[in-house]
Amino acid sequence: MPVSSSSVVHSSQATNLIPISLATEPRGERARVAPGDIAVGVVIGRASEYFDFFVYGIASVLVFPAVFFPFVDPLHGTLYAFVLFAFAFIVRPMGTLAGMALQRRFGRGTKLTAALFLLGSSTVGMALLPGYRSAGELAIVLLALCRIGQGLALGGSWDGLPSLLALNAPEKRRGWYAMLGQLGAPLGFIVASGLFAYLWANLSSADFLGWGWRFPFFVAFAINVVALFARLRLVVTHEYERELQAHELQPCNVRDLLAAQGHNVFIGAFAALASYALFHLVTVFPLSWVALYSQHEIGQFLSVELAGAVLAAMAMPLSGIVADRIGRRRTLGCVAVLIALFSFVTPWLLDGGDRGQDAFILVGFVLLGLSYGQAAGSVTSNFLPRFRYAGAALTADLAWLIGAAFAPLVALALSARFGLASVSLYLLSGTACTLLALRASRAVSAVRD
Repeated sequence: MPVSSSSVVHSSQATNLIPISLATEPRGERARVAPGDIAVGVVIGRASEYFDFFVYGIASVLVFPAVFFPFVDPLHGTLYAFVLFAFAFIVRPMGTLAGMALQRRFGRGTKLTAALFLLGSSTVGMALLPGYRSAGELAIVLLALCRIGQGLALGGSWDGLPSLLALNAPEKRRGWYAMLGQLGAPLGFIVASGLFAYLWANLSSADFLGWGWRFPFFVAFAINVVALFARLRLVVTHEYERELQAHELQPCNVRDLLAAQGHNVFIGAFAALASYALFHLVTVFPLSWVALYSQHEIGQFLSVELAGAVLAAMAMPLSGIVADRIGRRRTLGCVAVLIALFSFVTPWLLDGGDRGQDAFILVGFVLLGLSYGQAAGSVTSNFLPRFRYAGAALTADLAWLIGAAFAPLVALALSARFGLASVSLYLLSGTACTLLALRASRAVSAVRD
């Protein structure tokens, strides 16, 4: 039967209404994105971000007291460096909100590009800074601004892939897939500590403080460029955009989020507090304690921390297996109890010479792997779909701020003033908050169900 011209026009218009990605893709290519593919993007992105932060954390102990705070003793120089260390975590929520506003206006790809460009620029900018002896207080101000830039960028780089990974994971393997995204932490630390250990061992003190410490910051910029393209390849493709939109993983009005489910943000920030507190108490703080109060050789201690990071990476898959059997909340609760027990022997180990300090690092990293492997989004499922994207981001920001931002500063200040027993009390307070928050989360889930 002949086809009228009007029918052709209507047919053409209907075709034009279909997104090009859907109109040109075969049916088989419109299947759900494999969780393994999402995990690759999450690991690459998180490893580059953690590398930047660990480079700064290690330099806060080995470099910044001498280069930027030579006018005070090493203890106070390290404390001042730890104050700047906390700046990134303080501004991180602001970076998240600014990034979401940028995404609503210009899209996810533009937001991610701007955030990672700021992160890389801030990090490489530190490598170019003059020291206090040549620039005075201006050097400290510039270092603080670069650190703030890192924090804003990290908040703005939230891409929703961890939440998408959790939602796409098989129901009985969500603990395993949640762990995959956390592997970026030990991987970033392994590279950062390995670089500093090599430079420390092969350069004189003058060369290390003069130019050697700057090299890891340049490496961080190169890694960020690679990570940017790897993540853009995921988040701007039609398949991922479709998956993110299907799960409503888009920015929402923060006022609406806080009004409707602000309690979940609060609970989530405390649910993994023991893990976040332990995070910097086994990575950054012990390095400062050894550098100031121990005869342990720094290069050797960095090698022990590197070995500890390997153990953490090995413990994370175990956390996924356990979480899939007994549940993520129960896993976090059990490991929090183990962290509490570990806190009681912390003073004895850190004050126990080389062997005791090595044991503290190795055991602490194993506990960190078990807990941190399930720390991200442990209560994210409590958020309604339209609030999950922003809720997960702000929950992580507040968890870092409350649990990790001031951990090296507080632990070093308390231990220098009152002894290492105060570190035990600090860590115990984190485990108590975790157990209470997990109990509250369970109650919220029961009411919702």
